[in-house]
Amino acid sequence: MFNVEPNSRFRIISQQKYSNLLTKLFCAYYLNYITQKNGMDIMTESTEEKMPDTQEALNENDDVKTAESEQTSEDSSVESGKQEAQPELSDKEKIEKLEKENAELKDQLLRRAADFDNYRKRVIKEKAEAVEYANSNLLADLLESLDNFDRTVDAAATATDAQAIADGIKMINTALVSMLETKYGLTSFGKAGEPFCPEEHEALRSEEGDVTEPVLKEIYLKGYKLKDRIIRHAKVTVTMPESSKK
Repeated sequence: MFNVEPNSRFRIISQQKYSNLLTKLFCAYYLNYITQKNGMDIMTESTEEKMPDTQEALNENDDVKTAESEQTSEDSSVESGKQEAQPELSDKEKIEKLEKENAELKDQLLRRAADFDNYRKRVIKEKAEAVEYANSNLLADLLESLDNFDRTVDAAATATDAQAIADGIKMINTALVSMLETKYGLTSFGKAGEPFCPEEHEALRSEEGDVTEPVLKEIYLKGYKLKDRIIRHAKVTVTMPESSKK
């Protein structure tokens, strides 16, 4: 055993307490450091995990704001339309408006009916005039031939040459036939020796002869066609095959 002074003993104890205190402080500091570090890691992981949710929340918030903006715009348009709308009419004003519109429609209907009646009358009149004066062009064209016949008659009264009168009449006839054919499509048919056709010829009489089929023998009146339509059948005498040759 060795002796220790009282003050030295106190210093040793104090040093031990101080050392223990430092150890406790270091442990507490280290524990606090570890705790804070782990807490930061946990918070970082939690934050990273929650970031997508946060972004989605932000996107949803933007969509909500956009929808709200569109709804606000529509509401503004509706409000503007309401402001521009005319004030509602009273029952008396509505009746007066309808009566005015009805009067205007009735007036338009009467005007249209009058116009249609005038149009109908004009068409009837024009049709009647067309029928009444349908031959005016033809008659105008015949006037020249009529004048030529008048001159021929006047010349025949003092003429001494009958052949000259006959030649003049033939010239008038040729000019008349040519005009009717070229301008109006009028053609004649029916010549002796042609086969008999019941659709074109009207047989006034018949007689047997040396033929193998019915043929025209004499022409009393020529037939005429206006283009493709028969306007007069030819009046003829027909030669029929002999009974012994049938």
